Amino acid sequence: MLRVVPVLLVAAIGLNGCGAAAPKGAIDSAARLLAAALSGDKQAFEAQIDRAAVREDVRRQVTQLAKAAALDVEGGPSEFALDRMISPAAVRVVDRSGAALTAAPSPKQVAPLMRKVDGQRACLKDADGQDCVLTFAKRKDHWRLVGMRAMDPTVHVAGV
Repeated sequence: MLRVVPVLLVAAIGLNGCGAAAPKGAIDSAARLLAAALSGDKQAFEAQIDRAAVREDVRRQVTQLAKAAALDVEGGPSEFALDRMISPAAVRVVDRSGAALTAAPSPKQVAPLMRKVDGQRACLKDADGQDCVLTFAKRKDHWRLVGMRAMDPTVHVAGV
């Protein structure tokens, strides 16, 4: 019996971070980013992202996709191509049926989509709840987008 208690304690601690509810700051930042994407507000979008981190994440994904297709472009995707992929127009915000939203989701509607990754990162999951579409990290002043799915960054929101 005494051996079971430490094992259960370690398992509980391990599960606490993975899949736990995201911090309020991450949820609020995600809601602001989705509102900016929906309205096409570039300035508000930029205020929620760490462009250098997102650019590096998208570059890595595009390079991996190219190599998987037996393509190897020296230097990877251009800065121009990456910047077009990291814009309000690139992030689609839709309802569960896939129809474009007409109103921005509230933090309350975004919260069920997000999970804590670790003490400094949170993830907005895809419709299946499996993969991250958007990843946020704690920075000095607030949470910022640091990663996004390179191909089809679509966020499905229920009940807007």
